[in-house]
Order: sequence, then C-alpha cells, then structure tokens
Amino acid sequence: MTQETALKILQTGANVFLTGAPGSGKTHTINQYVAWLRMHGIPPAVTASTGIAATHIGGMTIHSWSGIGIKKNLSPYDLDAIASNERLSKRIHRATTLIIDEISMLGAETLDMVDAVCKEVKGNGKPFGGLQVVLVGDFFQLPPVEGNFAFCSSIWRKTLPLTCYLSEQHRQDEEIFLKLLGDIRSGKAGKEVEQVLSGRIVEEKNAPKETTRIYSHNEDVDQINEERLMKIVGKTREFKMSSHGPGSMVATLKRGCLSPEKLSLKIGAKVMFTKNSMEGKFVNGTLGEIREFGTDGLPIVKTLRGRRIEVEVMDWTITDGTKVLAKISQIPLRLAWAITVHKSQGVTLDAAIVDLTHAFEYGQGYVALSRVRSLNGLHVVGWNNRALAVHPKISGQDLNFKMESASARKAFEEMPTEDHAKLIRSFLTFSGGNTKGDVVTKKYGGKQKSSTLDTTLLLLKSGKDFAEIAESRKLIGSTVVAHVIELCSLGRITKQDVAPLIPAEIKDALPIIHAAMDENPEGRLKPIFEKFRGKYSYQNLRLAKMLKN
Repeated sequence: MTQETALKILQTGANVFLTGAPGSGKTHTINQYVAWLRMHGIPPAVTASTGIAATHIGGMTIHSWSGIGIKKNLSPYDLDAIASNERLSKRIHRATTLIIDEISMLGAETLDMVDAVCKEVKGNGKPFGGLQVVLVGDFFQLPPVEGNFAFCSSIWRKTLPLTCYLSEQHRQDEEIFLKLLGDIRSGKAGKEVEQVLSGRIVEEKNAPKETTRIYSHNEDVDQINEERLMKIVGKTREFKMSSHGPGSMVATLKRGCLSPEKLSLKIGAKVMFTKNSMEGKFVNGTLGEIREFGTDGLPIVKTLRGRRIEVEVMDWTITDGTKVLAKISQIPLRLAWAITVHKSQGVTLDAAIVDLTHAFEYGQGYVALSRVRSLNGLHVVGWNNRALAVHPKISGQDLNFKMESASARKAFEEMPTEDHAKLIRSFLTFSGGNTKGDVVTKKYGGKQKSSTLDTTLLLLKSGKDFAEIAESRKLIGSTVVAHVIELCSLGRITKQDVAPLIPAEIKDALPIIHAAMDENPEGRLKPIFEKFRGKYSYQNLRLAKMLKN
C-alpha cells in the first residue's frame, strides 16, 4: 500500500494499524496525518511506547498520557484514581484520535490497560472509549521487554484495526540489500544471507575509522565515544541541557532524548544529528564532523555529503494538544563514533560498522542492518545466531497483516469518491473539526488519483532529472524509476519524454546492454547485472529495459 492510500484511509476516522519495513515511511505518513488533523482543528494525542520514540514524533509516552505509569495491572481503585485526576481526565476527554508509535515494543497487557482507562474516563464502552486509534510500528523490530505482543491483546481483536502495510521503500535502493533484509524479515536468513554478510566482514582494526559503530550494549558505546573524544587534541566545549516543566515529565524527555544532558565536543569530533530539521537541513541520523565553533560558540558541522550546517539549540517537548507541558533544550547532536541498536531505531545512516556478536534479543540484527542506506556502506564485525533470528510468532502473523492490507486497499480503491468524502466529513464533524477546503482527492479512470505519480510527472515535465526528482521528493532513486516506468505503462509519458533524462553513463551503454538483454530473453535482470559485474545498477538496468521494450 502507498503512503497516499494509507493517509486517505486514516482520514476516514477508521482505526488503523500502520506498518511496513524500515524505510517505508511510517513516521512520515503519521506526521502528514497529524498535520492534516491540526489543519482541520483537531489536536491529536500523539504518543509512543518508549521515550526515545516519543521524542522522534514530538509526543509523550503512552504510559504518561494514560496515567498508568509503570503499573503492571489496574485495580478498580487505580481506574477510579486516574479518572478522578482532573488533568488526566481533561486530556483523555479532549482526545478524539490516539496515536501510539513503536507498537511492537508495547506489551498486550499495557494496551489493554490503556483501553480500560479510556473507557473509564470517557464513560464509553466502545474500544478505547470511542477514540480513533492509530497503532504504528513493525513487529519485526524490537519486541516488548516483557509480555505478549500488542496484537495478542483482547482489545486488538475487538478494535479490528484496518491494516495499512506500506510497500514503498525510501531508504534502501539496491536489490541485493533489499533481498537480504527481506530474507531476514521472512525468517529465511540462511546461507545466502550469510554469504552476503560475509562479504561485508571487516576486522575491527581495519574498520573505517570515522564510520559509526552500532553495538547491542551501552557500555561498548560509551567507552568508544569517550576514548575517541579524548584522543583529539584541542579545547573541549560543553553544552548543558536546559529544562522547563514538571520533574517527572522532564525526566521522561531526558531519557528519550538522544542528545545527552552534558554534550562535550571538540573540533574534529564525529557527531550525529538527533532531531529532524524543520527546514530539511538534516534528519535524525545525519552524520558529520565538528569543523569549528561560531562567534556565538555554537558548533558548525560539515556533513558527510559536504553540507556546512550552523547548529542551533532545539527543543524536545511533551505536548497536550497545542499546550506545551514540558520542554528540554539542547544542541541536537551526539557523539557518533558508536551508538546502540536500541537508540538507532528510527535513524538512517549512510554507513555503519555493525557488531552483533553479542546480540541478545530478537530483531536486533534486523534493526541494526536496516539503518544503513546501502550494502556498500555496511561493514560487519560479526554476528551470532540470535542476531539474524526473527520472533517465531511474527512470520505467520505478518502474512495475515499483508492479506488484511490488500483487502483494505481493494475496498478503498473501489469506494466511490462521494462515499469517501462523506466519511471524511462525518469524522471531522464528530471530532469537532472544520470541513473547510478540499478533504478528498479526486479520481480519474475509476481509480483513486495517485498524487505521488502526479508529483513525479510534474517534476519530470519541468526538466528535472531522476536525481533531482529524488532529492526534491526525498525518495530513493528506485522509487522514482518505478514511478516513471508506471507512467510510461499508463501512457502518460513516452520513451521520448524519458530519453533525454537518462544518466549519461547508462545512455552511452544502451547498445551493449540491450544486446545482453537479447541474449537473456526471459527478461531477468540479475544475469545482466552479473555479466557487467555490477557496473550498471539495477535502477539503471530497469531504465534500459523500459527504453528497449
């Protein structure tokens, strides 16, 4: 399912389980939905299962939002106490949409408790007291610390969320790497996966010096970062975190913030941004090096891609609707010679050295490996048997999620535009929002209009090449190529429209590539890729194939 389709389903007010592989755009889709709700005057309750995940989406933990805290179960007295708490009661009464991110790390028992609280406070026996509930996450990633998965809870079955399984990929581009991650995800991490990883093995002493290391344990990370900073000759600059708000909320923010309370930096230090820039200058995971300190004392970072960024203090907040309840402020950086698997979740890296020799939890290997954009940027010190294993409960359940998503997509695509618009307006009215402006995308040819294809088409016709379109839309190249191939198949553009934008290195090689394709009439690209020893990427080979047909 595309992000656009998932967004349209969310806008009907349906309960949704939004899932997909790392890099498929779950957080991006949720951010779009939150912006849409706020545009229509509906402040959603944005929460997550952990403090780290909560800081990524600008919300609070579900434990704090619901008032359950660290409780393992709720007695009638506990429920009454929560419902009698004026601040909690107002917060839950005011909510019409509840978003819970990183649902994979939330136990079934906790989800049932949140449901019980919502019912008690709202005086409504419907699931979650009648709230629209949006559960976001990927069960192949890190599991709950204890207890069953959330989908095993009684309330999950009663809520019956529509599954939206995102299928586009915005992080990885290479077919071999995507297959490796797909094999691990499907529980088929056999000899082929090990062979590919073995080709990326690097000895610790020969590992690239400035590349971020990912470890399973905190002590390894702290030791490496401290040692590397000490080796740099020069003055240490320290930046202390400031805070505002109730102590418990500030403590939650600090636990979830990837930037430390006291950040020590030197010129030459390797750093990673810990927050997304509103202006798009950097994202959580952008790597660079401290090059100097400005006249105001703030650090200036040169990213791996050569961009010079003057870093300013940023805020991490806990909000209730539009009200800021607590805030911490710090430079959005951390030392990045090393990071834990847990804290890497949600981060995208150009390159990483991954040490999984001491992996101890299902999903750790998958999370660590999937942080990296390309196989070429992946360096592996080693792994153990647990590192590549997925939880036995997940593989079979994942097939159910995919089938549910396919059914939801089909039903949505067949829904008349007028019915979809009615559902959206009804939801907005029920939630106390406004229905001003367009609330539904038009259709063409009996199908939902694909705004993502239209955007690519518009940029294509404006003269932008594939790289410029990918950069403009924050997509990987293979997704843009897939859009162009689909546009050609729909007859909306011709090969002549595409030919001038083909990269020079592939344009000059078309005759020999087409000749090689003639020798492989079955149409598979792998023999062509291997024939030229990887000289031409799968992305470029797909373009060559399109121009040949």
